[in-house]
Amino acid sequence: MVDVLRSLPRANLSMDSADYLGWVALALTPGLGARNAGKLLREFGSPAAIFDASLTSLEAQRLPAAVAQALHSKQPLSDAARELAAVQASGCRLLTWDEPHYPARLREIYDPPPLLYVLGNPELLSRHIVGIVGARRPTPYGNQMAERLGRDLAQRGLAVASGLARGIDACAHKGALSVADGQTIGVLGCGIDVVYPKENKKIFTEIQQRGVIVSEFPMGTFPAPQNFPIRNRMIAGMSLGVVVVEGAQYSGSLITARLAMEFGREVFAVPGNVTQPMSFGPNLLIKQGAKLVAGWEDVVEELPTPVRAELLPVEQKSQDERTELVMSALSASERVLYGLLGTDEAKPIDDLVELSGLSSSDVLATLFDLEMKGVVRQLPGKQFLKVLL
Repeated sequence: MVDVLRSLPRANLSMDSADYLGWVALALTPGLGARNAGKLLREFGSPAAIFDASLTSLEAQRLPAAVAQALHSKQPLSDAARELAAVQASGCRLLTWDEPHYPARLREIYDPPPLLYVLGNPELLSRHIVGIVGARRPTPYGNQMAERLGRDLAQRGLAVASGLARGIDACAHKGALSVADGQTIGVLGCGIDVVYPKENKKIFTEIQQRGVIVSEFPMGTFPAPQNFPIRNRMIAGMSLGVVVVEGAQYSGSLITARLAMEFGREVFAVPGNVTQPMSFGPNLLIKQGAKLVAGWEDVVEELPTPVRAELLPVEQKSQDERTELVMSALSASERVLYGLLGTDEAKPIDDLVELSGLSSSDVLATLFDLEMKGVVRQLPGKQFLKVLL
């Protein structure tokens, strides 16, 4: 395999890259997939042994004929050398399943990816991880619950994993990043050099700097729909449990929950309004036995005792105490408007003017102050709601 590297001098690869050449070649072999790659690695012992094997030995593993011939031809090794050059140029690193920072729980599933592309701190993959997933077009309530759970779980030293998609995923990541030492893991359904969706570029960059981003897909892979169930199995596989915050009847988050059940992981769900389509998924999961989640405590109490013993103690105030503390810091007009707002349904500014008895200019100025204090959030169309404390 080193000879293949030397045959491509323009790639300018370090010889350390030879250690990963066979692993990348397996990932790039058309039609092989993680499950068959794992089967071959367990049978032959290493990527080098796979590519040195005879065609008869490969065919004896019941591989599709085209896959066996591709491996025997060694063409994937040439493709891998070019891929390694792109990896070096991008600044990401590779992580094989026999390295210490590879997520131990992910290695336990029936089709773990033998190779991961990693941006950021790979040590976080060895932490205790909880996945948070949900709808791409959630309600304001769903957004707030995801952000709150991401924050509260990160405060206790858990790493929050999600798919870096819009909606619930983005809110879970934001919540974890709002904690000083919060740890979060973005799992991609595309190449690690592809930011998808584009609107999450800022979150992507922040996770790269403070957390870790992982993908099993080669560089430049387009975020095709069939990639996301593959991504979802990674989130379920590396996690102690998965929390579903909103999802419609055929939501991808239900796929993640089903995979978590198959892998023997805990499944949690945040209940929602039964008249909301986005509540169908979590409410169904609760009916089927998922643990109902109203706060971080409901997640942590289901974790194994040794894990709970390692979590960071954080002094907690009750919801009433937190509300009382906020109210004591507000002016009279701020208390009036704060009291009129809810956490699950936004109110338009015209309603607030009518209900409060304040002038429109006073309402606007007061709402701005409440936003600056982080207790009120503005939604499109000049609508406002409380932030969950």
